Amino acid sequence: MQKGDHLFLVDGSAYIFRAYHALPPLTRKSDGLPVGAVSGFCNMLWKLVEESRDTSVGVCPTHFAVIFDHSSTTFRNALYDGYKAHRPPPPEDLRPQFSLIREAVRAFDLPCIEKEGFEADDLIATYTRLAVEAGGDVTIVSSDKDLMQLVGPSVILYDQMKDKRLGPEDVREKFGVYPEKMIDLQALVGDTSDNVPGVPGIGPKTAAELLETFGTLEALLERAGEIKQAKRRENILAHADQARLSKQLVTLDQNTPLDTSLDDLFIHEPDGEKLVAYLKAMEFTTLTRRVAAKLGTDASEVAPAPVTISDAPRGPDLDAGGDTALAGGGAEGAMPLTPAGLAAERLSEAASTPVDRSRYETIRDEARLEAWIARAYDTGLLAFDTETTSLDAMRADLVGLSFAVAPGEAAYVPIGHIGEGSGDLLSGGEAADSVGLQLPLGRVLDLLKPVLTDPSILKIGQNTKYDYLVMLRHGIDIAPMDDTMLISYVLDASSSLEGHGMDELSERFLGHKPISYKDLCGTGKGAKPIAACPIDKVTEYAAEDADVTLRLWRVLKPRLVAEGMSSVYERLERPLVPVLARMEERGIRADRQILSRLSGRFAQKAAGLEADIHILAGEPFNVGSPKQLGEVLFGKLGLPGGKKTKTGQWATDARLLEDLAAQGHELPRRIVDWRQITKLKGTYTDALPTYMDEADRIHTSYSMASTTTGRLSSSEPNLQNIPVRTQEGREIRTAFVAPDGHKLLSADYSQIELRLLAHMADIPQLTEAFRQGQDIHATTASEMFGVPVEGMPSEVRRRAKAINFGIVYGISAFGLAAQLSIPQGEAASYIKRYFERFPGIRDYMDRVKAFAKEAGYVETLFGRRAHYPDIRSSNPQVRAAVERAAINAPIQGSAADIIRRAMVRMEDALKAERLQARMLLQVHDELVFEVPDEEVEATIPVVRRVMEKAAEPVVDLAVPLVVDARAAANWDEAH
Repeated sequence: MQKGDHLFLVDGSAYIFRAYHALPPLTRKSDGLPVGAVSGFCNMLWKLVEESRDTSVGVCPTHFAVIFDHSSTTFRNALYDGYKAHRPPPPEDLRPQFSLIREAVRAFDLPCIEKEGFEADDLIATYTRLAVEAGGDVTIVSSDKDLMQLVGPSVILYDQMKDKRLGPEDVREKFGVYPEKMIDLQALVGDTSDNVPGVPGIGPKTAAELLETFGTLEALLERAGEIKQAKRRENILAHADQARLSKQLVTLDQNTPLDTSLDDLFIHEPDGEKLVAYLKAMEFTTLTRRVAAKLGTDASEVAPAPVTISDAPRGPDLDAGGDTALAGGGAEGAMPLTPAGLAAERLSEAASTPVDRSRYETIRDEARLEAWIARAYDTGLLAFDTETTSLDAMRADLVGLSFAVAPGEAAYVPIGHIGEGSGDLLSGGEAADSVGLQLPLGRVLDLLKPVLTDPSILKIGQNTKYDYLVMLRHGIDIAPMDDTMLISYVLDASSSLEGHGMDELSERFLGHKPISYKDLCGTGKGAKPIAACPIDKVTEYAAEDADVTLRLWRVLKPRLVAEGMSSVYERLERPLVPVLARMEERGIRADRQILSRLSGRFAQKAAGLEADIHILAGEPFNVGSPKQLGEVLFGKLGLPGGKKTKTGQWATDARLLEDLAAQGHELPRRIVDWRQITKLKGTYTDALPTYMDEADRIHTSYSMASTTTGRLSSSEPNLQNIPVRTQEGREIRTAFVAPDGHKLLSADYSQIELRLLAHMADIPQLTEAFRQGQDIHATTASEMFGVPVEGMPSEVRRRAKAINFGIVYGISAFGLAAQLSIPQGEAASYIKRYFERFPGIRDYMDRVKAFAKEAGYVETLFGRRAHYPDIRSSNPQVRAAVERAAINAPIQGSAADIIRRAMVRMEDALKAERLQARMLLQVHDELVFEVPDEEVEATIPVVRRVMEKAAEPVVDLAVPLVVDARAAANWDEAH
């Protein structure tokens, strides 16, 4: 190798797991051999080889090699026997693919390199050093942070999936240090994926700050006593040897003995027949055809090659690799994501058919629209999206519609665009020159309605509830529908993963960054409504959305079957979309006068509280100012517990104020009350009228994919967070009223999460109490405190109630003490006694934690998975919080699934009984209906029956579900 040459080094082991975790368990048709990872690997490698030879890209390799890990034991295990010790075994369907992938590399006529006793990273480091010393450049094809220490003026790290190239400045931007300090940074931070210990409590940001101050790890350890923060100083002093060991573990060996010389890595054209023969043997039809055409090989004349299959263990290939989580979009050091679900042939199609916006069509006449509709009938599917004037589906006007029928085949129909400088929406026909011809809205809807409602054509969308509701307002009930957002949510629900928006999914699974709304319309004062943007640009933006959505569907939908999640999606998610959309369209009526009176009353109460606060403080001040409040509480009055934030201000958070109030300090109590009343006024009584339509109805919006457990959330406005335990909150509910001749019916599950706990943890005492219809809190108190149920003091029952509900949510002794206003030691004794009386609960919690740590997720009774990749975090506080969430998730998630099942069944059940009741709201465990006066008595038993039997026949609960239902003129009286 000489000056000017360019070496490409592919991290083959990372490639394997990127391919595996981006593909379904695809099998070869002829014999069922698992080949999903092989297919993905071959497609990625072919794409890389072809792109790297494109002189227009400007980076053409002269030398090329694919590097693999070889053995499970390396010199690092001799240094530290815990190194990579916690890695899980490989999936069974991946084991036989390791040897097939190595054969694939040889079929490409590329060097396939590995070395016993060394990791692929060490080989990459050694080849990189030799290439740079020879005057060449190096591109390392990987996203593994361990390789960032090699980046330099002549060395870049290339993440092929995201098409990102990282140089020294990029490393500094990402980690706060240049590549030459990455070893020291990793030594401090550690690596949970490789079980490198690091220093507890030191994250990347802190490590970068320390290295900026002290220069090197050695200098830092020598001068650790100078560190100002006590906890940080103690940690580093106590774990100095651990940091030195970690540095040895993360430092790559740049002098690994090589069996293949650098000059032997010279790249040349693949042997067409050899490569095609291998691909035919693997039955990769699409890739075979593409490779044969590129290499000028007649595939029909080439016989499939014999392949060697071995499932022998092969070192680190058997684990997920340190970069797997990064490849899937999760947090660094997180557990591997579940296998993505796209058939390999579909992934190859997505990769080989790049998004080309210039191919999208703007439809301006009926003939072209009819031609596209005919194409939808040919393909049997239609990816569909709307462009509108508002994010509020109930107020949005249509600007245009886009659709796609195949990858790369997409179009946009402008309907309501305006000429630049014009304030009027066009209604169709001849328009301003800057806009051009647009089809009339009515005619477009007439043409599209048959295909959008045809049961033989699958409509595909992203966040389809919005588009469904927009079209429902125009008299079109779209069916059937698939939703890529909800499919992704079912597969990968986790607070630690990336979101389920189209842009995020596109970058994660397609490696493509779509045009953003800001790119199209601008930001700030220069922003324009989409209706005023050039139609050709909107076509690129809107048609791309439909195109990408279709590609994502092809990627994600097969995973549902592969991962056994079809039932969750088909029974709990997809059928709920139209149900929620109709609920949002109906809205709930509110009384403006009641809200106005409440606003006035709350204002008076807040003013009275403010006057009391000023008297107690001894001076007037702005109660809403945290700075002024902190100075009064801790600077002037010297109340205990004061601590300052990083900005130098006193902390005045709600928990601190409530603790002070619990200690008997009157001023903090009044401030808490003032904050609550002003929040209710600002959030509800003042704001709710702004959400009312002309009929005084409020239309909240439900999010189906925003919680890990499957619970729905409400926004614009949020009607789920109106307090029900305070007088003021109940007064706000009185403003939600039924129209004349109707009642509001509230149906609420009674203690559903405690009932599910009794079933799932198999607690005989609780199960029997629920079966007998006993007061569960009194029963618990009797079990714990030995007090008879009859004549039990209310305070004893209250304590048992707090413990019952607290246990479900993983309450601590500190939290229970604050809630009951008792000493922390007493609260701890209550919790200990609870577990002693109900040992099955502790056993259940231990089982859930153990399962979560092994699998990375927990499941509800109906198979919904909540992923917790951080449950193995080295940070004790993070780990403890995740464990509490994981324990609660099966219970809370099962309750959420049950009410979803009830909602899906409810409309048909009411219709079967010829009842006119309309479901309006879902608030946690409660459903709210609007019912004609004369049908209330007939409706209540139907609603109860559907809700109480919602778990059947999937789950036979050991305890009965009980629903409290009542009808009244307003929501508060009905609840």
